[in-house]
Amino acid sequence: MTRKKVTLLACFLILFLSSCGSENTNKNNRIVIGIPADINTFNPLFAFTVDEGAITELLYLSLADFRWNKEQGELEAFPMLAKSWEWAKDSSSITFHLRDDVKWSDGVPLTANDVVFSLDVYSDPMVDSRLYGIFEDVYTDNENHIDIKKTFTVKSDYELQINFKPNSSPDLIDIVHPVIPKHIFEKYDRKDLATAKDNFNPVTNGAFVLKKWDRNQSIILGVNKNSFLYNPDNIDELVFKIIPEYTSRLIQLTKGEIDLMETIKTGDIDDLKSNEKIVVESIRGREYEYVGWNNIDPKTYNEKKEIVPNILFGNRKTRIALTYAINRQEILEDYLYNYGELAATPISPIFKNDIDPNIKQYEYNPDMARKILKDEGWTDSNNNGTIDRNGTEFEFTLTIPSGNPLRPYEATIIKNNLKAVGIEVNIETQELGAMLDDIDAKKRDAWILAQYVPIPIDLKSYWYSDLRNTQLNFVSYQNKKADEIIEELTAHLPKDRQKELYYQFQEIIHKDQPVTFMYWMADIVGINKRVKNINITPFGAITHCWEWAVK
Repeated sequence: MTRKKVTLLACFLILFLSSCGSENTNKNNRIVIGIPADINTFNPLFAFTVDEGAITELLYLSLADFRWNKEQGELEAFPMLAKSWEWAKDSSSITFHLRDDVKWSDGVPLTANDVVFSLDVYSDPMVDSRLYGIFEDVYTDNENHIDIKKTFTVKSDYELQINFKPNSSPDLIDIVHPVIPKHIFEKYDRKDLATAKDNFNPVTNGAFVLKKWDRNQSIILGVNKNSFLYNPDNIDELVFKIIPEYTSRLIQLTKGEIDLMETIKTGDIDDLKSNEKIVVESIRGREYEYVGWNNIDPKTYNEKKEIVPNILFGNRKTRIALTYAINRQEILEDYLYNYGELAATPISPIFKNDIDPNIKQYEYNPDMARKILKDEGWTDSNNNGTIDRNGTEFEFTLTIPSGNPLRPYEATIIKNNLKAVGIEVNIETQELGAMLDDIDAKKRDAWILAQYVPIPIDLKSYWYSDLRNTQLNFVSYQNKKADEIIEELTAHLPKDRQKELYYQFQEIIHKDQPVTFMYWMADIVGINKRVKNINITPFGAITHCWEWAVK
């Protein structure tokens, strides 16, 4: 072999070994997260699912960074794309001072014009983004589209003033959303943004960039070394591995093939805790299970758009009886192994300053349920085992979504509990999407669902009486006093007054029992011990994961 060939071979081996070492290092500095389904977009405009929201917020940053203060039970805001901001003394405007060192992943600087464009597009009815209709405090037209000239004052590329309507009650979190690049998306017709090719090969500004997307296989994010968030001591890659089957995700977690998995079933916790490579953490109180009672008559509402009380569930005392009749504690203990706590209202215990400790649970008491039902006129007049009133038997269909083993278990206990007080329940399973369509259309009488509560507290979307503008009020709850409290809570209030109003609302909702609040479920997360610097909070399991490192 000639000296030249030997030299070339040596160089080849050096390059080969270097590349292998680099790949191994990269894999060692990579964290893999198991998720049950692929996402549909990388554009925060259309990030409707939890996983879509989590991933897009790693790619697109916002003006401020929100973090959960565990001691106070509330969010705190810190600088992000904006290095600072100040409110006008009368809260009529806010001025943001943007960082001047942020560039999009294609090298174009991020400026105030990107922020204006983003909020404009979020509010455009032609776009129909996930945030459409929420910008009540800024100037909008009759279609809730932001009026750019009245709302924004661009003082420079890095200084932006946002103006608010008189008598509005703006909050920072209402106007701080992921910023998208104007120079990329302004070339599209607004009605075509949902299908734009740049949604899938995104130009981003975040701590990560999209490296590779194998549909229904994996999403690989690489660290953005040009980001002000970059730290060479932290991870290089974040991989979202799509594993639809729960058992497969669990096996891969125990084998170290994935590093993190959420929504672990309580029955698997002990086995995971015995695995020396896994640590199990619990996220408290963002999701509650409930039995929804349609407070209004479905037929009358759909045929005449009139609100008439439901013959079975329209009376608050009857709904209280239903809650007394259901053994919620049994489900919490036997199925959830006490990973959670009974719920009394939609205000989560994580909001330490706002939860009313004086609200008492309706504990399982079938005798009390029978007494209330009898007082309300429900008796078994024909001795057939089912109570009735004025010729109407207390019988209904309880709808549950398919694919969740908890729901049939719950439904069977509820059916048996209510049978014991003379109520006949028929259980029907339906695909979740179709079920939500029926519930939204007010076609169902009763159902079991879980509700993931937003941070900060949002009551208007779920409990306000105006059904035309409150689509998430599935049970069609009606209470004028509650509406007055909700309206006042939309204003900037001293904390003492805010707390007082939250207490009043909880007292009202507890007495009305528009639903049977079952329990707050803990989100159980399994994490490989090689993952460091991770901080699991109610705000999410993978937020701020650019700060993660591996052992």
